[in-house]
Amino acid sequence: MTLWLYSWVLRLMQPLMRRKLMRRAAAEPGYGVAVEERFGHYAGMPLRAVEQVVWVHAVSLGETRAAAALIDELRAAFPGMRLLFTHGTATGMAQGKLLLKSGDLQTWQPWDTPGAVGRFLDHFKPRVGLLVETEVWPNMVAACKRAAIPLCLVNARLSDKSLHQAQRLAWLALPAYQGLRAVWAQAPADAKRLEALGAPVRGVMGNFKYDASPDPGQLLQGRAWRQALGRPVLMLAVSREGEELQLLDILRRKGAAARAELAQAAIKSRASDPQWMIVPRHPQRFDEIAQLCVQEGFSVSRRSQWRGAPEPADIWLGDSLGEMALYYGLSDVALLGGSFAPLGGHNLIEAAACGCPVLLGPHTFNFAQAAQLAVQSGAALQVPDMDAAVAQALALSSGALREMREAASVMTASHQGAARRTAQAVRALLVL
Repeated sequence: MTLWLYSWVLRLMQPLMRRKLMRRAAAEPGYGVAVEERFGHYAGMPLRAVEQVVWVHAVSLGETRAAAALIDELRAAFPGMRLLFTHGTATGMAQGKLLLKSGDLQTWQPWDTPGAVGRFLDHFKPRVGLLVETEVWPNMVAACKRAAIPLCLVNARLSDKSLHQAQRLAWLALPAYQGLRAVWAQAPADAKRLEALGAPVRGVMGNFKYDASPDPGQLLQGRAWRQALGRPVLMLAVSREGEELQLLDILRRKGAAARAELAQAAIKSRASDPQWMIVPRHPQRFDEIAQLCVQEGFSVSRRSQWRGAPEPADIWLGDSLGEMALYYGLSDVALLGGSFAPLGGHNLIEAAACGCPVLLGPHTFNFAQAAQLAVQSGAALQVPDMDAAVAQALALSSGALREMREAASVMTASHQGAARRTAQAVRALLVL
C-alpha cells in the first residue's frame, strides 16, 4: 500500500519534473537531451540481446568520477562485459561519456515510477545493478527484486543526517534498503548506519575515490603555471552558493593594502601578495559568480578565456569542467567548498591525490571519514569559519605546505584498493 502511494505521488509529479528539466536545460543544455529516456522510452536506442550487461549508476559528477576506478576493475573481472552507465545530472552524463568503450551504453536514470522502471529493466536486462554511494529508489529496488536482478549499493555512505531522514520515512526507506541484494560500505560508521536501516551490509571496502588517478597532463600544467607565477595561489574549490560571497566580503573588507600587510607578516619566505581563485561546484553558476566578483569590486579572469596561460586579475574563475587536477596543481592551498556552509562538504580525496593541502570548514558530515583521516594525517586542517580559513591560508609557511603535500600523498596511497575489492565481491556474488 505504501509503495502504491509513493508511486501515485511520483506519477502526479511527472509534469513538474518535465518543466524542471526544461528550466535547467536553459542554463545547461545537457538537461534537454533525450528527456524521454528518463521516463523509460528508448525508441532511438535499439539493443541486441547480450548476456553480460553490467549496470552502474552514478548520479552526478562526483559519483561518476568515483565510478571510473570501479569500471576498470569490473572490465577485468567480467571480460567482454557491456557497461550500462546511468546518471541523473548533466555533469555526470558528460563525465560518464569519457569512460565509455565500444559497445557500452549510456542513458538517464529512470524516474522512479513502476512504468519507467519496468521499461528500463525490460529494455536493458542488466545482469547486475551497482548503485554508487547513496542512490536507493524504492520502485527500482522492488522491480529488481521481482526480476531477480541483484541490485547492490557500492562505495556506500550514509551520514547521520541521512539516517535520521530515512528513519522518519521508515515506511518507505526500510523496505528499499532491506530489498537490496548486497551493500559494501566505505567505512565502519557508514556500515553501522546502513545496518540500522536493515541494509544487507556484506563488508567495508574503503572509498573508490582513493583509487582515482588525477590527469597527469593537467597536474603538470597547473604546477608549471604556479611555479611561473612566483607567488602563492589560494583557491576556494567546488564552492557552493553563499561561500563565494563570504570570501569576497573578507577580501573586500581587508582591502589590498591590508591583505599585503597581513601576508608580509605571515608568509615570511613566500611572495607576499597571493592570487585568489574560485572554482564553483555547479557550471550554471559560472556567469553568476563572475558578475558577483565584479559587483564586489574585483577584476576577473575566466579560465575559459585564457590564451595559453592564466591572465592577470584579482580573481581567477575556474569556469571549466573536468579540470580539477589542473586547478589543484595550480594551487598552493584549497579551501574546500560545501564545508563553510552547512552542506556537508565535498570530496577532498581528489585534492589529496593531487598533492594539494586542504583547509576544511566546520561542516564535513558528507565526507566525515575522509575529513577525519586527512586532518589526522596532516594533509588537511579544519577551521571554524571562512575568516579563519583565509588567515590560515595566508599564514602557512613553505615548509608547512611541503609537509601537508607529503602527508596527502601518503594518505592517498595507503587507502587504495576499494574498487578492486568491490569488483571481486560482485563477481563472487554472481557465481554463488
